[in-house]
Amino acid sequence: MGALADYLPEVLKSVRTQSLFVMKLDIKPHVIVGPTPGGYRRTIVITGGRFEGQRLRGEVLEGGSDWQTIRGDGAIALDVKLNLKTDDDALISMSYRGLLHGPVDVMQRMAKGEAVDASNYYLRSQPVFETSSTKYDWINRLLAIGVGHRRADGPVYNVFEVL
Repeated sequence: MGALADYLPEVLKSVRTQSLFVMKLDIKPHVIVGPTPGGYRRTIVITGGRFEGQRLRGEVLEGGSDWQTIRGDGAIALDVKLNLKTDDDALISMSYRGLLHGPVDVMQRMAKGEAVDASNYYLRSQPVFETSSTKYDWINRLLAIGVGHRRADGPVYNVFEVL
């Protein structure tokens, strides 16, 4: 008997993606809730931003937020909800959970607002979209992943559609 992977058709042996859009979020300073029974909590208010891709582009509306939990292992769990408005006025709700972690010294430098090379830490997300727009209805039925870079003025993500 061979390896289990031998049972898979070739099309299932790798994951294909294509960039859906790049998104830059503008944020306010962290609101520190502090240590709670569920972890160290902080909230980040999203004041706006932009997103740009081949099939859609527009602005990130003010009023989104990221409810973060700093876990016991030092990793930061992200829980983000925001609204996108396309350049042709369609509204798309976007939510994602994510994870940010890296070596202790890198995370400390990032906490101080220092610029850190994105290859030195892990920032990934799992976006989900909802819209009532018939033009963008296709976004309701796709899976996406995001890879991010945390900058002092807010994160930048490349969001990929899983094909």
